[in-house]
Amino acid sequence: MQAATEHLSPAAAQAFLEALPNKIKQSLIAYAAEIEYPVEAVLEMAIAGFLDPDSVSFVDCQPLSGIAREK
Repeated sequence: MQAATEHLSPAAAQAFLEALPNKIKQSLIAYAAEIEYPVEAVLEMAIAGFLDPDSVSFVDCQPLSGIAREK
């Protein structure tokens, strides 16, 4: 078992990607290539941005639980 870090590891990102539908996985990989970022950074940005729209990584993510999101 890997120790928790402040960033998504390449191994964790790969495991996550394998669990996604192929069109989603391919879109994430293509976007990562387009912006020249590792795919784990793109996944981290997507998750962190969902939890805290002002964040770009797990390090600066401040999720607010229990607060309704704007629709």
